[in-house]
Amino acid sequence: MANSKSALKRIQIADRNRLHNKNYKSAVRTLIKKCFIAVGDYTENPTLESKQKVLDQMSKTYSKIDKAVKRGVLHINNGARKKSRLAKQLKQVVETATTE
Repeated sequence: MANSKSALKRIQIADRNRLHNKNYKSAVRTLIKKCFIAVGDYTENPTLESKQKVLDQMSKTYSKIDKAVKRGVLHINNGARKKSRLAKQLKQVVETATTE
């Protein structure tokens, strides 16, 4: 337990920030999963509507990752890696859909 008032306050702030960061990271993971699901749907049925759904989902995910990086929840390289992984997945699917 903290021995001083300032140390007690720092513990409280750290707990508050941990919960805030946890929520942000969870939201990013959820959006990434939804994006992969949308890409999978597009793979099964490559229509213009499903492609637009993938692009919309990708945009939302990129936005959330960028905000997490800006607020210091994610490291800049971590955010870049997540975005790169999504872009790579989409590129593979689009290339296979156009060659078929």
